[in-house]
Amino acid sequence: MKKLFAILLGSFLLCSTATAFADENSFNQTFKLHGIQFKVITQGKHLRIIPAGLKIDNSSIERDIEGVVTGADIGDINVDGSPEIYVYIKAKDKGSLIAYSANNKKSLSEIYLPPMTDDPKLTKGYRGHDEFMMVEGIVAQRFPIYKDNDTDIKPTGGWRQLQYKLTQGEASWVLKLDKVLEF
Repeated sequence: MKKLFAILLGSFLLCSTATAFADENSFNQTFKLHGIQFKVITQGKHLRIIPAGLKIDNSSIERDIEGVVTGADIGDINVDGSPEIYVYIKAKDKGSLIAYSANNKKSLSEIYLPPMTDDPKLTKGYRGHDEFMMVEGIVAQRFPIYKDNDTDIKPTGGWRQLQYKLTQGEASWVLKLDKVLEF
């Protein structure tokens, strides 16, 4: 148990370096874990993830995004010795997530996050203003809960946090809802 805690603590105290942002629409940060490195760069609406240390394919991933990158994290949520990179995006008043897993330290595959609209109980009181973060071995999505008469600037229903665990899906990795907390 102490060894697992040390591994998880080591994952939390990652070796990451950041460079200064050119402007609010730019992000440039490098993350390292388990011998794998990810450089996450944005320029305007273009996201680039550059891996290094993978045994087979270190091709960069490039995609257009709506919004701005607000942060990123590296982790090993499923504790398989191969890290994942999580990139957090804010567009208008909604948060989103782009994530990739290093498959046995060989290549990257995208991590799928099912839309929370699949479950109406999760979206009751939801009006955006959500954010994603990695906390204690899970990916969390947190947002204020609005009551019917609330204005968009003053929610009064507390907060809802959706907690996801990384699982192997049929053809790819999936963030599966594990727990819902309200406070």
